[in-house]
Amino acid sequence: MGSYVVLDGTGLDADAVAAIADHEAEPTVLPEAYGRAERSWHAARQAAAAGRLYGRHTGVGANRMVLVSEDDQAGQDLRLLRSHAGGIGAPIPARQVRAMLAVRANQVLAGGSGLQPAVVTALVAALRLGLYPAVPEHGAVGTGDLTALAQAGLALIGEQPWLRDPAGSAGGPAGEPPDAGPAAITLTQGDALSLMSSNALTLGQAALACHDLDVLLRATHAVAALSLAGVSGSLEAYAAPVHALRPYPGARRAAAEVRRLLGAPDIPVTPGRRIQDPYGFRAFPQVHGPAMEAAAVLGRILSVEVNCASENPLISEDGPDGGPAAFHHGGFFAAPLGLALDQLSLAVLQTAQLSVSRLTHLGDPEMTGLRPFLACGPAASSGTMILEYSASSALAEIRAAASAPASAGHAVLSRGTEEAASFATQAARQTLRTVEAYRLVLSCELVAAVRALRLQPGLLAPDAPVSAALTAGVSGTLPAATEDRPLTADVAAAAGLLRTLADL
Repeated sequence: MGSYVVLDGTGLDADAVAAIADHEAEPTVLPEAYGRAERSWHAARQAAAAGRLYGRHTGVGANRMVLVSEDDQAGQDLRLLRSHAGGIGAPIPARQVRAMLAVRANQVLAGGSGLQPAVVTALVAALRLGLYPAVPEHGAVGTGDLTALAQAGLALIGEQPWLRDPAGSAGGPAGEPPDAGPAAITLTQGDALSLMSSNALTLGQAALACHDLDVLLRATHAVAALSLAGVSGSLEAYAAPVHALRPYPGARRAAAEVRRLLGAPDIPVTPGRRIQDPYGFRAFPQVHGPAMEAAAVLGRILSVEVNCASENPLISEDGPDGGPAAFHHGGFFAAPLGLALDQLSLAVLQTAQLSVSRLTHLGDPEMTGLRPFLACGPAASSGTMILEYSASSALAEIRAAASAPASAGHAVLSRGTEEAASFATQAARQTLRTVEAYRLVLSCELVAAVRALRLQPGLLAPDAPVSAALTAGVSGTLPAATEDRPLTADVAAAAGLLRTLADL
């Protein structure tokens, strides 16, 4: 593998979470970060000896005032793990569960959890071995991924098996237990609640969505540029003076990227085929810019959440009397994350709608001067007609997520003790579905844009960055045949090109 991501409780971001989850890098932990976790563990034990702590000396949720007798305390942590490992539904993909493990390990290294450091050692070992615990989809509402982390806890103590990631390095059939996993840990008092008191799965899913969407949003500049060239569109809408007078950062960047990719100056002088183009081309910077800004907001929130302690109770080495203390709080309530995810889904819907609009215009003879739907065979050939239907189907998935923001949800749980929820967990799942649907929408547009440009050689400046991509990678990957045929493989091939276009 050769690449490493440092887990130290301070510097993890969405790209690093994705690198670990995708086996592109292995996690490594600095000694000083282990030291921070070690101090937090000892501080928790001191605080527990000095006073009554939620989840250690009491039950949880509505049982917060029910004391655990001294005779029962030895088994309290195991009971908590077993009772909370009650998720339901389909298994979550290995990539997402691995993201959860990376986030949880890093959070513990931030200090404040009171969790024994051996848990971090085991989590890192599992990640390096390409392993993950089975985690059902449903079980959290944005106030802690209790069921998912309880499942992880049972794997950590050896009561549930580890599974092989299909893309991992543990060897053997995917989804089956490996010959050997991390050494099983022995629970110490407070470990169960400390492990479960986190939104690590939700954060891991949000980090993957943020990382993947960043690639797609950057690739969109190239796809939109190709479509603009394919209809001989005007670059006036992308001129720097237009955006200097209305200086939204995202819109300015989107316009500048399209100009750069097409090799155009800040003040383009080449007129288009029309006085002005439809909104799919003319309003692209104004619509795509907010999506990039929303993604940046999510990235900033993730950089806080994955690098801080949100456990309840929070263990501090510096209490009011100078010694360790525990603070009971609601820092695990993931309202900032849920709101950012919902905002991002709505912003992606806006730019995805323009992608479908551009796809439609690419099939219009009045826009391209070519035959309807870029067809080249006998009269009445369908060409790329069906891509409009397929892209609109994928767009409907995005619209469904954006039109029902998860943050609008409400729940009263545990006998009224927990009378609200952020539903960030549901927002993260909706955003993941949005990302995959947007990937398909954009790929449909790319297939049509490339065909339009192939049918009209010379529309791109030879020295434009996007021209090199079209001549090399894109043309070599997307079939050149134009007869009526299934286009599913073309769209799949286009999806595989988006990362290359993002890096132009």
